[in-house]
Amino acid sequence: MLTGSQINNVTPALGEVETMVSVLEGRHGVWAADVADFLATFHSLKGDPARSWAWAGVAEVARRRAEAREHEQ
Repeated sequence: MLTGSQINNVTPALGEVETMVSVLEGRHGVWAADVADFLATFHSLKGDPARSWAWAGVAEVARRRAEAREHEQ
């Protein structure tokens, strides 16, 4: 089981999250947030809460970006 300090060690920086979102958007387009949600669920079921939390954050940023694009149009 991970301790609090170990969870903090795998917490992605904002720049890393932005990069992960960009890669997902490039590969999966409008499905980027759903792919990140899948990965969050996968890691949660496998007992890795830190990675699950990180992917959930990626999904949230992907959704915010998609919403911002919708408002631009």
